Amino acid sequence: SYITLMAAKKVIIIGAGVGGSAVAARLSQQGFDVTVVEKNSFSGGRCSLIYDEDGHRFDRGPSLYLMPKVFEETFKDLGENINDWLELKQCNPNYKVHFHDDEIVELSCDLAQMKTQIEKYEGAPGYSRFLDFVKESHYHYESAVNMVLRRNFESIWDLLTPSNALEGIRLHVIDKVYSRACRFFWTDRLRRAFTFQSMYMGMSPFDAPATYNLLQYTELAEGIWYPIGGFNKVVQSLEAIAKKNGAKFRYSCPVKSIDVDSPSSSKTKGVTLESGEKIEADIVVCNADLIYAYGNLLPKSPYASRLSEKNLTSSSISFYWSMKQVVPELDAHNIFLAEKYQESFDDIFKRYQLPTEPSFYVNVPSRMDPSAAPEGRDTIVVLVPVGYINPKVEQNFPEMIK
Repeated sequence: SYITLMAAKKVIIIGAGVGGSAVAARLSQQGFDVTVVEKNSFSGGRCSLIYDEDGHRFDRGPSLYLMPKVFEETFKDLGENINDWLELKQCNPNYKVHFHDDEIVELSCDLAQMKTQIEKYEGAPGYSRFLDFVKESHYHYESAVNMVLRRNFESIWDLLTPSNALEGIRLHVIDKVYSRACRFFWTDRLRRAFTFQSMYMGMSPFDAPATYNLLQYTELAEGIWYPIGGFNKVVQSLEAIAKKNGAKFRYSCPVKSIDVDSPSSSKTKGVTLESGEKIEADIVVCNADLIYAYGNLLPKSPYASRLSEKNLTSSSISFYWSMKQVVPELDAHNIFLAEKYQESFDDIFKRYQLPTEPSFYVNVPSRMDPSAAPEGRDTIVVLVPVGYINPKVEQNFPEMIK
């Protein structure tokens, strides 16, 4: 309970990524004595920045700022106005989807533009079906936010209730993203343009629950945005708010272990750093990856072993290119889809390989923010999804890349 937490004042947070910084801001605002320990010399984790010697800036991880209302609510909860911290610029169009035959579909928040795009391939009835798709994905979005994001399931029984089961049916959790899209889009081209978004979560549209077409909804209804200065600006803002409330951030402090009373105990005493220093705490919040945390920071357990055997989401190979010129053919967000669409996903998720003909994503942050590249040049990030490193499967990534 909140009263119990307030009695335990000292908190250690492992990791200064988005999650760790947000928790630090919230807890410090509520009066907790917060210390964040981060293994790197910089903040952000996967949401950090890369600079080259010529002045090109790359976002290491996220490149799509979605669900802006959730960010606004976070800053409001902290007693802040998000506009005092971030300068956001909306992408228009959201992105260009490139097909193998050089056809391009532009997805946008502008319904007039979308009407033109949809009717080009499916006529006037196609636009009506598109609006039906938006209506269903709107329900998925609103229900999932209220049912999942705003609730804490402390046990499996909090989740497995008759009302949740009924809502799960309405959310089409048993159906798949691609098969559900086929009900609304009758051409192969538009089915692909409205299903690849499941890869944001490292999931194939042929396997991901249809609930996740909520991603397409937030893009169409709320837009895709870019924080000027890069996505790390979000983390920097949360860290500054946390520090204003008294939180301390310690960098270059990798954690060796989370200290508990006994191997079978769930009560923590604090953490031990790689340097040997021990930091006592009443609460430890671990923002490291789940499998890493259980396998390396906590005492060995059967649960940790089971986690290590589970299938993972896809991995990726990223290329960071400092261009000597502007590439006008590219927008801020560009998707290139393979001709053999399903086969490319099967290569990633069933064979754990780099697809023979990969789909890939090209991000040009300098299209939204000129400070991301020197004048007259572009900064480009190319992300190619690939199967995760699986010791049970023969993989030769250097050979795949050739």
